[in-house]
Amino acid sequence: MNVVITGANRGIGLALTKACIERGDTVYALCRNSSDELNNLDARILCGVDLSNPEGLGQSVAPLDGVAIDLLINNAGVLGKESLEDWDPATIDYQFRVNALGPLLLTQCLLKNLSAGSKIGFVTSRMGSMGDNGSGGYYGYRMSKAALNAAGVSMAIDLKDRGIPVALLHPGFVQTEMVNNAGDIDTTTAAQGLLQRLDELELEHTGHFHHANGDTLPW
Repeated sequence: MNVVITGANRGIGLALTKACIERGDTVYALCRNSSDELNNLDARILCGVDLSNPEGLGQSVAPLDGVAIDLLINNAGVLGKESLEDWDPATIDYQFRVNALGPLLLTQCLLKNLSAGSKIGFVTSRMGSMGDNGSGGYYGYRMSKAALNAAGVSMAIDLKDRGIPVALLHPGFVQTEMVNNAGDIDTTTAAQGLLQRLDELELEHTGHFHHANGDTLPW
């Protein structure tokens, strides 16, 4: 199986890359910059993929021309910590470009590589859920992930007739650099849960919002 993973140089993306290689997949690891750990894996690495730069996305994924993609995992993301009194429009804009617009545009660039039976996963967050917001704050992250959820649902509807299901996936509170290694689960556990949800994904569940551990999540 040919798998494309964004943000593959560290964190959940690196763990997903390792897990897919271990099960025999051919992994195309997309990132802005590689890492020593990624370089030591048997992955096909594409550097220079910057989701914050929409003008350059098409060219950065040109090496994938002609590659039939079975699974596309949009994992890359960034986190800001704006509060109501302390926020910066520039950081909110950046989060929108990386977390919402970037995954949408990257997927559009790769639509020609997808066919009936291919699957798309968006690693989003329950922090983009309206019903699950009990603590406030994190304006840019929450809004950008809510926007990603909206894009994923629209894409699920648009691609259903083509036989391509879409999953919106919450990985859990994962121990990554993004959260200063706080969290409830490690990246390996998160990656295993995400892949299990994607393996189970069928057209009848396209556009649904899933927790990596199998729980149903509120919108």
